[in-house]
Amino acid sequence: MQKWECPCGYIYDPEEGDYEGGVEPGTKFEDVPETWVCPKCGAEKEHFYEVD
Repeated sequence: MQKWECPCGYIYDPEEGDYEGGVEPGTKFEDVPETWVCPKCGAEKEHFYEVD
C-alpha cells in the first residue's frame, strides 16, 4: 500500500494506521476520515503527499 508524508516528516503507513487517531491498521489513506490530522503536527489530510 502507498505511504503518504506530511510536510513535517510524519509518514502515514496504511499497514500501521494511526491507533491514537482512531485509524485501524490496513486503512488506505483514501479511506482515512477527512477530519483526521497529522498526529505529529496537526496538519490536515490535504497537506499530505504520496511517497515511494
